[in-house]
Amino acid sequence: MTAFGNTVRPHLPATLREREFHRFSGLIYESVGIKMPLAKKTMLEARLQKRLKANSIPSFEEYADYVFSQDGHDSELVHLIDVVTTNKTDFFREPAHFDFMVKTAIPSIMRGRGDLTNDPLRIWSAGCSTGEEPYTLAMVLSEFADGRPEFRTNITASDICTHVLQTAKIAIYPEERTDPIPLNLKKKYLLRSREKNRSLVRISPKLRSLVSFRRINFMDDDFGIAEKMDIIFCRNVVIYFDKPTQQTLMRKFHRQLRPGGYLFIGHSETLSGLDVDFKAVASTVYRKTG
Repeated sequence: MTAFGNTVRPHLPATLREREFHRFSGLIYESVGIKMPLAKKTMLEARLQKRLKANSIPSFEEYADYVFSQDGHDSELVHLIDVVTTNKTDFFREPAHFDFMVKTAIPSIMRGRGDLTNDPLRIWSAGCSTGEEPYTLAMVLSEFADGRPEFRTNITASDICTHVLQTAKIAIYPEERTDPIPLNLKKKYLLRSREKNRSLVRISPKLRSLVSFRRINFMDDDFGIAEKMDIIFCRNVVIYFDKPTQQTLMRKFHRQLRPGGYLFIGHSETLSGLDVDFKAVASTVYRKTG
């Protein structure tokens, strides 16, 4: 093929220059707190290609100008955030946390609060991705509530990504995704698709009724949650933040928890080095003090 005459040149994908990378990475950090070093340029380029195609924009420079305009900020920024955020989760991920919750955390909270009939135990799955974590919580808590008429619970689940929240609300998953769920809980809480050729399952209405989903940006001054929480799960999220952002977020979580409330973080995360009033009570489990 030649570039002369009437021959059409093949379409070449846009290239993300360093200047535009820094514009996007600065915007991402300011908007959602995710620190993106230059080493992530190739990854960011690949992910943003989807948005260039969706908007029929030929270059990253033009896309940046659009995103930084008022119209782009209002209509496109949420989609940019959707494609750059990482969403990895599983049912019963880090199962020791759920054991600690039902054997230690909840009994301790109940001793302090007494009857939970009128004021339910409130749990926040912060960074819930496609919903596996809050639905795991719903299964575990439903089992705990069996035979305890005084126990009620309410689960709030949030994420910054609108796409994964939509998946979580629908609550339909490929059957292989449910492998970590114990067989007795599968039989009790999962519904098989009527279409036999599709290996899909759906979370039961009972569990879905326990969980409310909402989009929350951890960088907002106010999470928009009026109620204090008893337990917050925020696992494998803060590893994407720098230390100042982690400290700011943990102080917000501290304010959102009731006195004596529990915070669960990911197995590769720690609050060490942060100036926050949490006491370590188990591996990656903290309790509110102060």
